[in-house]
Amino acid sequence: MKLTILGCYSATPQVHTNPTAQVLEIKNHTFLIDCGEGTQVELRRNKVKFSRIKHVFISHLHGDHCFGLAGLLSTFNLLSRESDLHIYAPNGLKEVITLQMKLSKSWTSYNLIFHELSSTTSELIFQDDKVEVYTIPLEHRVYTNGFLFKEKLGERKLDMNAVLNAGIDVAYYRKLKQGGDVPNSIGQLVENSKLTKAPNPSKSYAFCSDTAYNESIIPLIQDISVLYHESTFIEKNKDLASSTKHSTAKQAAKIAKKANVGQLILGHYSTRYSGIDAFKLEAETIFSNVELARDGKLFDFNNL
Repeated sequence: MKLTILGCYSATPQVHTNPTAQVLEIKNHTFLIDCGEGTQVELRRNKVKFSRIKHVFISHLHGDHCFGLAGLLSTFNLLSRESDLHIYAPNGLKEVITLQMKLSKSWTSYNLIFHELSSTTSELIFQDDKVEVYTIPLEHRVYTNGFLFKEKLGERKLDMNAVLNAGIDVAYYRKLKQGGDVPNSIGQLVENSKLTKAPNPSKSYAFCSDTAYNESIIPLIQDISVLYHESTFIEKNKDLASSTKHSTAKQAAKIAKKANVGQLILGHYSTRYSGIDAFKLEAETIFSNVELARDGKLFDFNNL
């Protein structure tokens, strides 16, 4: 599981910073999460192949999280994309994109499939044999969701010494990996637990931006591997966090601690600050394992 930060600042783009967008690579999927202005440029800068993006997740309809989408869809079309593109977004985005395409006569050559979201409770919105994606209802000025990406538990691992000593035919290896009991060379059924080891622990990643401090999300993200939580402000501006329904770095850390997550990544910084080190320092007074998102930064979670 890898995460590439394409943009991690709030509101207006700056010369050296970009609004929210990131790419999550998980179990052979390349998921685009939010799509602020400049996203397609940052995809190229970070060498993310456009053709690998089959699913886009949009948290809400504020411009710094979705204004880059129309341009990206147009570029896909210019590149003669053929594969379907699924977009998971609040009600309304389909109407916006469709109107832009209609007025500019820019209908896509590929299937554009919208999954419109309106539920205020968590729901499963995507799954295959390896990954599940759930919404995380957030508290913001407009309807907003975070997203929880979870690897499904993999196959069990063969204990080859035990398998060979028990005289298990190679034809049963697949069944063993799937958790089944199998016969040995003399027809006796051998319990799976004696022949295999537990699979590698599954990893999980939660994206939570934008939101006020909201403890109701804690059960949804309990014990996950990695949490990205917005931290628009530091404590001296917590009054602004309250009035705009954003969070401070300390508040993000409180959520991480209460949810017992493995790692916290801070992002969505207000551009009012000259630097971002203060966000980490404040969060670390509450929660120890804190990282700062930075545009272009790659997080590799495979060793978690």
